[in-house]
Order: sequence, then C-alpha cells, then structure tokens
Amino acid sequence: MSAAGTRLYLISPPGIELAAFADQLAAALDAGDVPAFQLRLKDIDDLALRQAIDRLRPIVQARGTAFILNDRPDLARVTGCDGVHVGQSDMAVRDARKLIGPDLMLGVTCHGSRHLALEAGEAGADYVAFGAFFPTATKTIEHQADIDIIAWWSEMMEIPAVAIGGIDASNCAPLVQAGADFLAVVSAVWSHPAGAAAGVKSMQASIMAAARGRSPE
Repeated sequence: MSAAGTRLYLISPPGIELAAFADQLAAALDAGDVPAFQLRLKDIDDLALRQAIDRLRPIVQARGTAFILNDRPDLARVTGCDGVHVGQSDMAVRDARKLIGPDLMLGVTCHGSRHLALEAGEAGADYVAFGAFFPTATKTIEHQADIDIIAWWSEMMEIPAVAIGGIDASNCAPLVQAGADFLAVVSAVWSHPAGAAAGVKSMQASIMAAARGRSPE
C-alpha cells in the first residue's frame, strides 16, 4: 500500500454531550477526507446508545463516511450502521460476522499480534487494528505494538490495517511510511486547541508530508 493512501479513521471520545458533539462531528467530517467514524461509548445503557446512534449516524452517512459501532454486533444491523468493531474480549470474529451478515464491515482489534491478525483475516475481518503505538490518555494501555508490524502486514496482506493508540500530527509519520491504511485518532482531533476541524486538517497535513517524504519503492 502506498503511504499516500493513508487516511483518517475517527473514533468518538469516551464521553460526549450528544448535541454539542453532533456539531463537532459535522465540522470534523467537513474539514477533510474521513472515510470512517467509530462510535465508541462504554458504560451506557442500550437506550442511550441507540439515541446516540440515531443522532450521529445520519450526520456521518450523509457525508459518505462509514458509521462503525464499537463492541455491539447485535445492534449494528438493526440500527443502520455500516459496520462494527470488536475487541479480542468482546466476541469471536466468526460469531460477530454471523450476527452482522456478509455485507457489513467488520473490524477486529489485534493489539501487536501477528497471529491474532492472521486469525482475524481468516475469520472474515474486513480490517485489522494494531496498537497501541504511543502513550494515550484515552484508555489504559495493556498492549504495545511495534511499528514494524504495520510494514509486515502491508507487505503480506491486502486486508487494510488500522493503526491506533496515541497517534497525533507530531508522531504519525513512521506509521504512514510503514504503510498504514488508516490512522485511528481520538484526542488528536477532539482535543485539538483550535477545534475538531483544525485537528482533522492538522492530521491530514502531517499524513501528506510523511507520504511525500517516503523513499521511492
């Protein structure tokens, strides 16, 4: 995969105020090329989660961005999502695929494990996510990944690789140059001092700069 093809994958912050975040999300998506957004809300009941999906999904899909639901294959299809992302402790990949059907997108957390990534691909994952690559305040880091796993995967497999974990405009270049298909970001956008739109623009500027600096293959 060419580094020039690296794109943004936005993940929601851990907690949101729905009305205000809807405006932030629209501004972020309008600021640049963002092909995927994941709604990741922990410790809320199903009613609140469905309300968030109903409010945010139309904003996302109207802009041609895929709306991915974290952890809940059982809700993804019935709420009109484009796909679901599951972790290693959430549900077996094959079981998740059965729940969502063949047409929805399925992403799988693989930490820093080549074995888990290969298993996920064989079980029907549409993308694999590696990380964390850098320290992050979003969640406790239990698994560390080396950047060379991105280069290995991009050379071996056609299934896209998502890099996640503490990624921002200042440190993303090695991941771009290693061949990451997507950079999943949270704080780099939602906590940007100039706002979410500026965060998207800053990330994309850094991605483009990293791609230009890559040695010809």
